[in-house]
Amino acid sequence: YNEYKSYLSIMQAGQLAFDEYGQPFIILKDQSTKSRLSGLEAQKSHILAARSVASCLKSSLGPKGLDKIMVSPDGDITVTNDGATILSKMDVEHQIAKLMVQLSKSQDDEIGDGTTGVVVLAGALLEQAEVLLERGIHPIRIADGYENAARVAVEHLDKIAEDFPVDKANTEPLIETALTTLGSKIVNRCGRKFAEMAVDAILSVADLERKDVSFDLIKIECKTGGRLEDSQLVKGVIIDKTMSHSQMPKELTDVKMAILTCAFEPPKPKTKHNLNVGSVEDYEKLHAYEQECFIDMIKKIKDSGATLAICQWGFDDEANHLCVQNDLPAVRWVGGPEIELIAIATGGRIVPRFSELSSDKLGTASRVREIGFGTTKDRMLVIEDCQNTRAVTMFLRGSNQMIVQEAKRSVWDAMCVIRNLVRDSRIVYGGGSNEIACAVAVNEQADKIPTIEQYAMRAFADALESVPMALAENSGLHPFSTLAEVKSRQIKEKNPRLGIDCMDKGTCDMKEQHVIETLIGKKQQIMLATQLVRMILKIDDVRSPGESE
Repeated sequence: YNEYKSYLSIMQAGQLAFDEYGQPFIILKDQSTKSRLSGLEAQKSHILAARSVASCLKSSLGPKGLDKIMVSPDGDITVTNDGATILSKMDVEHQIAKLMVQLSKSQDDEIGDGTTGVVVLAGALLEQAEVLLERGIHPIRIADGYENAARVAVEHLDKIAEDFPVDKANTEPLIETALTTLGSKIVNRCGRKFAEMAVDAILSVADLERKDVSFDLIKIECKTGGRLEDSQLVKGVIIDKTMSHSQMPKELTDVKMAILTCAFEPPKPKTKHNLNVGSVEDYEKLHAYEQECFIDMIKKIKDSGATLAICQWGFDDEANHLCVQNDLPAVRWVGGPEIELIAIATGGRIVPRFSELSSDKLGTASRVREIGFGTTKDRMLVIEDCQNTRAVTMFLRGSNQMIVQEAKRSVWDAMCVIRNLVRDSRIVYGGGSNEIACAVAVNEQADKIPTIEQYAMRAFADALESVPMALAENSGLHPFSTLAEVKSRQIKEKNPRLGIDCMDKGTCDMKEQHVIETLIGKKQQIMLATQLVRMILKIDDVRSPGESE
């Protein structure tokens, strides 16, 4: 049986034939339609693909980085300079280029910021590796040298890092950190306001004792038609709904709300059914039964002490009319995530059946009001001053959908940076200063290495310097002379805070410019880029189904 199975597998792979001596050999199928890359040729192909992706993002790095327009197959337009967003919208086919996309996504998922820098660094590392491969150095030796250099760089970051206490009484340092993140975004003209909103939102939901931040308590709501300056942070919940009837009050105070996930309609059989109405009396009986059910539901809500009903499902005009008659304001078709956030914010319980409704399951809020926008009839519902003050909503405005969506991504990045500071309060200074300092430290360590890995370590140092060079180039400065000047000053003055003066403020000291990056984010950048490059260098053979002639 085993011999038969092996024979079948051989026949599936190709055709069995015999030579003139009777020795069997296999003719593999479809070899003419398959492509194969191996050895140095494969590695160069991978490096070229990764460098192509990195070169797309290099011009978006820094406070004066340029934006990209991404057009989807449906014609939807996205304008952004966020690395993770650009790569996720790109139509990438090459296998290694897809790994670069996943690298950026990993940085975005874990840290939330630095998605462009990590791809630029990985591209520079591969570019330097190509030179070493052409010299005949084995890829594993290059990868080992990169690992050693990354370890030296991370240890040096720990040495030059400064502690940055997170204090609710003094938020100015946190705002300055958020401003660094927002400096390269489209919202930087009102960056101060957005930075304050991001810091207030994180500190509202942060548990500083456990060093934990729950993003579930932060809702970001967007609305086009206003200015960026009209954006605000609401200590409560905003939902894109209105009162179910135009005659219901538009503002309520001292609200007790019933949060319902049960249908506001008469009960129906679970199985398929037919209802035949044969006379006027039958119809009137059915109508009376429906009225009785609706009135009973409204009575249960009123008896519990609720002054507002929030329902996940809809209800028809009959029930809506009865709610108005019985002075019970109601909101219908509220989504599941919003229902959960309202329950958390107001301290209420989600009620699945009318029979389970009681006064202790009601949520409370000081005020519920409708807000309108300009000359349009668009209205939204704001639930303010809730029992649980930790739940907040960031309400973003903008002239069009592209700006609003980019503002949403920018604020998200800023909040992630503040979250990282709550988790680990150590910081390093930006503007390429920490990359230059690490490059100097790696070069010094490479001089002490007797083996061939020293070449890879020096290549790693050169790759680190590609980040400040890209910053200088994007700021309109001469990249080589600017980098050489800052690097010589760092070595001479032993000051790791000196970086690229992208904003022409007259000083290269990033501490004076308040350009701050989180230590945890910078370490993650170096480690993720090094791990990906190591994996790419270890691939020397690619077999893929090609096109038939």
